[in-house]
Amino acid sequence: MLLAIDCGNTNTVFSIWDGERFVATWRIATDHKRTADEYFVWLSSLMTMRRVDATITDAIISSTVPRVVFNLRVLCNRYFDCRPIVVGKPECALPVAPRVDQGTTVGPDRLVNTVGAHDRHGGDLVVVDFGTATTFDVVDTDGAYIGGVIAPGVNLSLEALHMAAAALPHVDISRPAKAIGTNTVACMQSGVYWGYIGLVEGIVREVRRERDRPMKVIATGGLASLFAQDTELFHSVEDDLTMHGLVLIHRHNKELENA
Repeated sequence: MLLAIDCGNTNTVFSIWDGERFVATWRIATDHKRTADEYFVWLSSLMTMRRVDATITDAIISSTVPRVVFNLRVLCNRYFDCRPIVVGKPECALPVAPRVDQGTTVGPDRLVNTVGAHDRHGGDLVVVDFGTATTFDVVDTDGAYIGGVIAPGVNLSLEALHMAAAALPHVDISRPAKAIGTNTVACMQSGVYWGYIGLVEGIVREVRRERDRPMKVIATGGLASLFAQDTELFHSVEDDLTMHGLVLIHRHNKELENA
């Protein structure tokens, strides 16, 4: 079975793919100090609790936090006796190479989302990922990543308001009952919620203008479904897009290896 690992700035997701479906998925806070032994104790305990009888034979890793990759490699080597494929490394082949400025390093998560979205929806896409940062990935007709946009994440913006203004409290993002807030928390929630809908719609409008063609918009990330309530922009909201992309990249590399 395949162990797919998606390491983001905030959380790391582990999923087990049996060849047809994901049989289990778990999430843990990202911490570069966590050792391979700690990962294994945590993961094996959850597999036992869920009664997941899985023999891991392969692994693939996508990580936006470089310092975490070493211990994840050790986890795969030491406990599952396999060498993981790491997205973004020279030895990891993509179905279509990105077309960006020479010397530019593209985040592995953006490459994986591009592959997953193109497989499901074809080309001419904008993939909006609501993560620690809100990213916009532009996918060409043939499935190549050709650039995008990076904006501050929703929770990051709320945290910045709280840290920079002594009178403003820490609040969680939620859909406000109305646009005009009648207390501080409601005002902040309204500003962030409707502000981000405006941000996403505005950026996608500019991307479509520059591309001068119809562009489907695919949303992913933890807050995608929240914002989808009040915009008709998204053609699809997909929580498993990154994991789907990891499975496809792993399959592509195995096919090349066996060719």
